[in-house]
Amino acid sequence: MASSSSNPHVTLEVKEEYPYPSHVYTPSFVSLKLNGRDEYRIWKTQMICLLESHVMLGFIDGRFVRPDEASSSSNVSGKEKVGDHQTHHGLWRKSDALVKGWILGSLSKETLGYVVNRLTGISHHDDFSAKDVWDELQTMYGPPVFPQLPHVVTDKLQDQDIAGALQNLYHSTRKGDWDRVERILREGRVTVIDKITNNGNTALHVAVGTSKKREFLEKLLEMIPENTQLLDVRNSDGSTPLHVAAIIGNTEAADILVARNHESLFAKDNKGQTPLALALSNMHTETARHLLQHIDTVTDDIQKDALFSGTTGDDLLVTAISSKDFRFARKLLEHYKTLHSDAVLTAIAQNFPREACSFGRYAETGKLLERTESCPPWVLSSIMKPFIRVADFILILFLLIALLLVSPFRKERYEIHLHAMYMLGEVCHLIQRTNHSSSYHHYYTNPILEATRQNANEVVEEIVNWFPNAIWSANEDGHNFILYAAINRSEKVYNLLYHMSEHKNIYRTLEDSSRNNLLHLAARLAPSNKLNLISGAALQIQRELQWFKEMEKFICPLSIIKKNSLNETPQMVFTREHKELVIEGEKWMKSTAESYTITAALIITIVFAAAITVPGGSDQNKGIPIFTSNAAFTVFAISDAISLFAAVTSLLMFLSILTARFAEQDFLFKLPTKLIIGLSTLFISTTAMIAAFAATLYLVFGQSNSRILIPIAVLTCLPITSFVTLQFPLVLDLMSATYGRSIFGRNKSYYGLFGGILI
Repeated sequence: MASSSSNPHVTLEVKEEYPYPSHVYTPSFVSLKLNGRDEYRIWKTQMICLLESHVMLGFIDGRFVRPDEASSSSNVSGKEKVGDHQTHHGLWRKSDALVKGWILGSLSKETLGYVVNRLTGISHHDDFSAKDVWDELQTMYGPPVFPQLPHVVTDKLQDQDIAGALQNLYHSTRKGDWDRVERILREGRVTVIDKITNNGNTALHVAVGTSKKREFLEKLLEMIPENTQLLDVRNSDGSTPLHVAAIIGNTEAADILVARNHESLFAKDNKGQTPLALALSNMHTETARHLLQHIDTVTDDIQKDALFSGTTGDDLLVTAISSKDFRFARKLLEHYKTLHSDAVLTAIAQNFPREACSFGRYAETGKLLERTESCPPWVLSSIMKPFIRVADFILILFLLIALLLVSPFRKERYEIHLHAMYMLGEVCHLIQRTNHSSSYHHYYTNPILEATRQNANEVVEEIVNWFPNAIWSANEDGHNFILYAAINRSEKVYNLLYHMSEHKNIYRTLEDSSRNNLLHLAARLAPSNKLNLISGAALQIQRELQWFKEMEKFICPLSIIKKNSLNETPQMVFTREHKELVIEGEKWMKSTAESYTITAALIITIVFAAAITVPGGSDQNKGIPIFTSNAAFTVFAISDAISLFAAVTSLLMFLSILTARFAEQDFLFKLPTKLIIGLSTLFISTTAMIAAFAATLYLVFGQSNSRILIPIAVLTCLPITSFVTLQFPLVLDLMSATYGRSIFGRNKSYYGLFGGILI
């Protein structure tokens, strides 16, 4: 007869020895999925509350022990007693399965897989209890309370001497004290394969992870019991000692372990990782090289083929490429007979190194005047040429100094770039050689778009060289690599368009799935990672306008006013997308102009006052300055006049910025030109003011001591150098962006195999 418990969710039979609350809603007690060590404490607290509130805690703390069916059956007589025992055992299994289900149901998918694989690997069957699961989770995620052994050696923990021996073995192994380790092992109470840490590490794991003494490890390996294979010595993560050596980069230990057992090269931990994969993912290239050399000596082709094939094989190569060691990646590629997916080519596109000889936007000197076709002629002829020539000289000097500084690194960068190019070609060749042409697009579609996003024009060229049809590949929105280049502001890839012949004409009217043409896509706001490369909102909107104007010149005139599926023209899209950026550009321009206006006004006040009260005073009768005939006074007068006129010009320019209308198109040339003139004249004014002050110091203090010129010259150079260092880069950015070499158009450095195919 059944009686109801006080808990409405619990239903028990009076004669049952084990509770069975079958209607419990577990998520109301355990609200999170256990996925790692960080969540374990909270998860454990919630789970204990659930079990204790339903009288089920005995299934994990050892009070409700599994009935020994075999021994009990042998000690009972009569069919009735045997039947009672079987019923008793069935009731225990029923309640234990419920607790086990609660625990397993509160684990994440990844943790659940680890636990089940671990327990089935130990017992070689699925008949593990709730306590087995609980103890395994404690071993994996529990706090590092030492000493702690997994449940398989629980009986030994009852012997305090054994627990002490395990603790002594752990500390002695960490210190590399062989005499003490040998003495502990010779006593026979513990062995070298007993688990001595909370995550199931043995003395071998600890030795590999903490000591690089070759002799110590070799002696420890000699103490392994005869019936034990090194491959079977694993911790709770399923890691062998070779896995640990790969993780920490202990190359010498790896060599020793492989010499003992070559099979460990192909062993996988609970996550399916081999030692080679772990060495690569932890950036231990030297260890990975040694492991690969050992793999080369293995004669079992089946194991090697399994390692370098399928998704696992592709992941291994992707890991090597992601570490940017393309030399080792090429060595690894020699073992591959085919590739499983586009992951390898995509990884190359994502990690392809920059051009070896690139100096950024200032790579080519003396070419700031090459964008004259888009500049107002009066600007270059009357105002900007002198400033640009000065900028050219400073730029050349800067690049010469930079060239001397970076020369030692150029060779290394060149070699990395060279191996990356070879790797790219070899991967493309492998894809072409091992696949039918009808399946090529599965390998190059995503990589060519990823290369476009990364602005890796060389990757795009090489892919098109091997697979010419790649120029037609597009994503789900109908964007091929040229349209995608406009969206992602990848100017190097877009410039490949200029190397096409008749093929480029299709892009003049090409539209995507939303009826956006090339100009619509260029009108979108650039990705934040591309905008952040440009300093200042004003320069950012200027670069956006340059992209828009370039696309406007290329596409057909009718496409300029054509509307997309949202009934918007390209100009409407640009205005909507860049509304906030224009506001930010206005704020940046005004704040910059206001700051420099104050500076210019102060300089005007100072130099004007200095012009009236000349150093040394004037003749009371004639009003002529006393030091008129002195050369230093001439320097003072000229410097003071230059400073005054330049400061007034700078002030007027900054005031004109403050009163400007700040329309979108003004950010292209008008506003940057005013800011360039204002900053340049302010620099001239500041320099001339310092020179005038230095001349005054010499007139007052240096007439009788010419050696005072040395400290005056040094002190004069200090503020000028500071101004150039701190403020002149902004002037260079403005001049380069406004009047420098265009980022668009043909460039001989881009002409390669891509151009050879399409021209």
